[in-house]
Amino acid sequence: MKTDDLIHILSANLEPVKQGQLGKTLAGALFIGGVAALCLMLATVGARPDVANGANLPFLAVKLLFALGLVAAGAAFLLRSMFPGRDGQKTFAFIFLPFVAIIAAGLVALALADSSHWSRMFLGAEWAACLICIPLLAVIPFGGLIWALRKGTPTNLRRTGAVAGLVAGALGAAAYAFHRPDDSLPFIAIWYGAPILICAFIGATLGPRLLRW
Repeated sequence: MKTDDLIHILSANLEPVKQGQLGKTLAGALFIGGVAALCLMLATVGARPDVANGANLPFLAVKLLFALGLVAAGAAFLLRSMFPGRDGQKTFAFIFLPFVAIIAAGLVALALADSSHWSRMFLGAEWAACLICIPLLAVIPFGGLIWALRKGTPTNLRRTGAVAGLVAGALGAAAYAFHRPDDSLPFIAIWYGAPILICAFIGATLGPRLLRW
């Protein structure tokens, strides 16, 4: 059989994947991953007891805005990356905006506070728990995102894996936000931002293997 004939046979019944179909797949993975992270948080560490009465609601809102802002920006990049030839460079830049915003807010909070309070604002009582719990809560969302991305044809596997890890980490952070008893803007910037970046690093490492097609 000639090469041209083989190529014709292999490509005869191929149909382009609709962007809407891939978008629904990605949205489903995000929703299921977010619900799974929340359920895992409730089953393990549990929600903070003062959530129902609205205590520290402004800080909870800040944590959710930071995490969900990363999810939104990262999801926009992932959707574009599911199509070959689309590197998502423009949407990738938006991923840094939530980090810039929370770091700037943390620096302002430090500038307005007395320096004797800085140590408590940085460390809180359970900083180490953030480093452990957020990546663990991100495992299921990361698996779901990898499954969804494999439905497409990403070409920059390392960057796509990194953003998938970042989005999964942000979903884990959003779920963990309902548990954390300590709140301050510098704490959120460091101990929510660092675990999310760790998840992004893991995603970048695993991406070329898991997303290969």
